[in-house]
Formats: sequence, structure tokens, C-alpha cells
Amino acid sequence: MGIISTCKLLLVSVGFTAAFMPVIMTTGTGTFLQSSKDTNTNTVEESRVSASSSLNHVDGIEALSSSYSTFLLDMWGVMHNGSVPYEGVVDTIQTLKDANKRLIILSNSSKRVGNAKKMLNKLGFNEEDFEQIITSGEISYRMLCGDDTLECSTWSVLQDLIVQKKKKVFVLGSGDGDEDYCKSSGWTLSSIEDADLIIARGTFTINNGGGSDNVVNKKDDGEEEYFRVLNESLEIAARKNVPMLVTNPDKVRPDEGLPPMPGAIGDSYEKILYLGGSSQTQAQSLVKRIGKPYPEVYELALSNCDDPGTAVMVGDALETDVTGGAKAKCATAWVVNDGIHSASVDELGEGNYEKGAETVLVNFNEQKEYVGDDVLRPSYVAKHFRW
Repeated sequence: MGIISTCKLLLVSVGFTAAFMPVIMTTGTGTFLQSSKDTNTNTVEESRVSASSSLNHVDGIEALSSSYSTFLLDMWGVMHNGSVPYEGVVDTIQTLKDANKRLIILSNSSKRVGNAKKMLNKLGFNEEDFEQIITSGEISYRMLCGDDTLECSTWSVLQDLIVQKKKKVFVLGSGDGDEDYCKSSGWTLSSIEDADLIIARGTFTINNGGGSDNVVNKKDDGEEEYFRVLNESLEIAARKNVPMLVTNPDKVRPDEGLPPMPGAIGDSYEKILYLGGSSQTQAQSLVKRIGKPYPEVYELALSNCDDPGTAVMVGDALETDVTGGAKAKCATAWVVNDGIHSASVDELGEGNYEKGAETVLVNFNEQKEYVGDDVLRPSYVAKHFRW
């Protein structure tokens, strides 16, 4: 099978059709293979899941309040579903605020923080209740600007491009503000042939800003052509070892059908680089993911926290929220009845959410290798983010 065919197989099957496919995800301590498909078609023998789950289930967030002073909160899948806040969440935020808890939002949104604030206000939250609102898109933007005031680790590959004034970018975008995002940070949109960098911030458009009449390829205009251009572009990029900045490492979005996110493209591109002859180390170095579970967002969130053990990460996704919180030495609270794993928990638990949560977690741990031989285990499990 040639590289083009291999690329197509990877890109169509990783997230974009939600079919099972092992993809590479890099962590600070190595690489693990993790299915981009959720666990809803995997099963484990019932005997391997105890009738009374050994996970630490709590009735609500009140059970955590006395133990933690800082709450790191995911947005989509914990606080809201993209359209409305989940029941009880607005009141829970207010109760935590009244108890003088530090509330910090950690979002893997590719957009800048202003967009997150607009979303919060629209859904009935008060942005002033949060000490920090951190989006992966905002951190990525500041990195693209060469901001040396960021209180987190940076990416030497990107810094070198900025110093050398190599600032032509090929954009895989959402179709919403992609051009302004790049231009206002000092970069020029480019064709893939001339690009110094790829930015993966969406899975809806390909902005091949090379001056041709058909500059923007939209997936809505035809998926076959979109995937053809995407595969062709990534193959060209891989031959030139063009680095990629992934501004949202999520692989799927917690909507019906689990539609794909930029993390799926990043994983595919890293695999393409490796299949094309790059060493594993080189392939990893050329794909930088900003957001959970990677350290930059946690470094910023915990910059004023003397002890990460006084913080708890509340999230719905094992691979990003819970993994990232655990690696940052925080406690973790896994919300299972809303968000990305909710359908699997319901299906595999057959109405018993404790059994479903245990099964999903067992499956997740069996399908990945990361942080040596450590097994991921959230500190707490809750049905919802409610008091």
C-alpha cells in the first residue's frame, strides 16, 4: 500500500468516520496507541467488572468542596452541551464561588478566549466568576505571536520559524475566523507547497491561500473532494517535514455521532510522517498539540497554586481531562452521564451507570499505553456536574 492510500485510510478512519483505528498520541513520557473510536462496540467479560464498582462515586460536587480550593473545569460536556447549560450547573458554579473556591476554565477550543466568554454569557454564566478562562486556541495564538510572557513551556520549532521570519501558514480550519486568527498573529496564509507551518484548528475547511480561484475547500461542499485535498496536502507536507500546530487536541466532539476534531488530523499526520520515513522522535517533534492533556494549559492554570494537590480537574473525557489532570498531579473528577462517554456508559452498563463507568474505564486502560505502566483511575466519579 502506498503512502497516499495509507494516508487516506488513516484520515477517513481516524475520527472522520469514527471507525476503529489505532493512532499515535504523544505524551511527555512517550507514545501510546489509542483508538479514536469510543468504547461503545468493545466489551469486557462481565466477571471483570465487579457488581459494586470500586470507583469512588460521589453524589455531587458538594462531596469535593471541603477538600479542594481550586476547581479546573472543562466546558463542553461538563458545563454545557454546546447549546444549553446542563441542569444545575449554573447554580453549582455560584455555590462554589460563594464558598470562595478558585474557578478556572480549561477548554480545548481552537478559538480565542473572547469567544469562550461570549459563549459563557450566552448560556447564562457570569464570566467574572472565573479566575482564569484558558483556551487552547488562545495559548496557541500567543505562541504564534511570539509572546514571551507566557508562563508555560513553548515549542522551539515554532520559535525558530518566528526568529527566521518564516511565517507562511497553511490552515485546516473551522471556517470561522481562521484567516483573521492567522493574520492578526503575524502570519501569512499560504499554499501547502510554500508553507512553513500547518495550523490544524478545525475539520471543516482547507484554506490553501496560494492565490488560486479555489482557495478554500469546504467539507460541506463535498467530502470526497475535501478528503482528496486533505490527503494530498498532508502528503506534500510530510515530504517537506512541515511542522503542525494542533490548536485543539480533541479527536471527537461530544455531540451525537462523535464528529471529528483537529486532534484526529494531528494523530494522522504524525503517523504519515512516520510511514514516510521520519523517525518516531522526529515525527513527534513536528506535531505540537496545545491543550489538555498536554502540560501548557495546566502550567498556566496552576501558576498561582502552590500545591496541585489542592486542585481538582472536572471533566468528561478520560483521554484529555482526566489524563491531563492526573499528569499535572491534580485530583480528578470524571463526569460520566454528560459528554463524550455518556452513550457508552449507558450502553455498556445496561442502565447501571456504575457498571458502565467501570467498563468504559477498563476498556480505555486496555487500549492505551502511557506514563509507563500506570493505569488511569479518576479520583472521583459523578453522574453530572451538580452540587
